[in-house]
Amino acid sequence: MLTFFRLRANLGFCQLIREIIIAIRTQIGAIRLNFFVFGDNEHLRMLENPYMALSFRHHEILAEARAAGRVTVDGLADKFSVTPQTIRRDLGDLCDAGLLDRVHGGAMPTSGMENLGYSARQQLAHHAKDAIGKACAATIPPGASLFLDIGTTTEAVARALLPLRDIMVVTNNLNAARILAANDRCDIHIAGGQYRRADMSVVGEAAATFMHQFKLDLAVIGASAIEEDGALLDYDGREVTATRAMLQNARQRYLVADATKFDRRAPVRICSVTELDRVFTDKPPPAAFRQVCAEAGTQVTAANATNGPRI
Repeated sequence: MLTFFRLRANLGFCQLIREIIIAIRTQIGAIRLNFFVFGDNEHLRMLENPYMALSFRHHEILAEARAAGRVTVDGLADKFSVTPQTIRRDLGDLCDAGLLDRVHGGAMPTSGMENLGYSARQQLAHHAKDAIGKACAATIPPGASLFLDIGTTTEAVARALLPLRDIMVVTNNLNAARILAANDRCDIHIAGGQYRRADMSVVGEAAATFMHQFKLDLAVIGASAIEEDGALLDYDGREVTATRAMLQNARQRYLVADATKFDRRAPVRICSVTELDRVFTDKPPPAAFRQVCAEAGTQVTAANATNGPRI
């Protein structure tokens, strides 16, 4: 027989409301768990894991990972007043069940066909993103023109660009446009197209067509996932269409992405890092990725969140 476990999560602007309904049936010889997850985009995923029942702490860990985008062994050990070894076992159980992905020092929600919610991405590695944004903006001179892609790291670049004068920014990221509106010496052009409410962005063919009207000094793009072979990936093909148009119409091409992107997977290919001029991240990337960049002449800058950028 089956043990059914349902978790419904509706993510609002600032909070996660969960409704848990449990129905248990037993039969000699087998217990199986069906785990249904309704994400913030109301997309249904079902994960099956035989012979496992989730404890209260498991549920709390999953909720924390979903809300924050990542959990650490030390942080969870402090929160639950248990040993790190206990938390490692919990994370191991959840990762073996396919509910979390292992990353260095902790775990994060499973990668797959959908991205983390916008509020979770805002919280995830925000100090690193601020450092990356400052390191990238420091290379952009007054009077420059640039494309600015969708993403919370490109929004950190927008914040770092506020003191810069006489710049032109073309973007489909409405959050970035809102940030840059505080700079009265920044000329902002916003793409039209399909509005994506989840992160206040504009995607699709119309947005890509808009980008093709320009030839700018620079494109600053993000990525949801990065492979060690240099592949840059995202979740939404409509977004990637506009990003590729930015790259095609820029003289220089920059990637801004924090180190957690090397732990994630996504299905839609943007381009290869070999097509870019510079990469800004917060920690030295994996050796295989650095080798690909070195062979292509792509410069990598690791912007330490406390000590500033280093090459």
